[in-house]
Amino acid sequence: MSQSNTSLDPRGLRFGAAITSIVLATVILAPAGVKEPLLLIQVALFALGAFFGPAATPQSKIFAAFVRPRIGPPRETEDSRPPQFAQAVGLAFTAPAAILLFAGFSGTALVLVGFALAAALLNAATGFCLGCEMYLTTRRLAKQFV
Repeated sequence: MSQSNTSLDPRGLRFGAAITSIVLATVILAPAGVKEPLLLIQVALFALGAFFGPAATPQSKIFAAFVRPRIGPPRETEDSRPPQFAQAVGLAFTAPAAILLFAGFSGTALVLVGFALAAALLNAATGFCLGCEMYLTTRRLAKQFV
């Protein structure tokens, strides 16, 4: 995972989390045949964010092109490393969920999707990024032991 240390608009991160929430909720509610391709799309979006940074995702591009020009620049920005780690956490839940879904273990797959949905909803609704907090906590712990 390449760690790009760029600054991000936190409002864009919440926008992306809202889109992610919609996609993941649709995966849970959709009938078979619809949920599988939607989940694969979300896995690909998380992979983009995890490997190339959140700014590389289509959600970020949509926010930058259509939303940010209407609301203006942010008062403050956020380091891209914690959200990039959060994208990797999302990938760690949805990639196995996709495998399980295709293998016929839809119940277990949807539990994993539900965990990712809960984290995305939390971020979209409150701005609290669970994966970002995991990143910051592991960094603090690592500094104590190094």
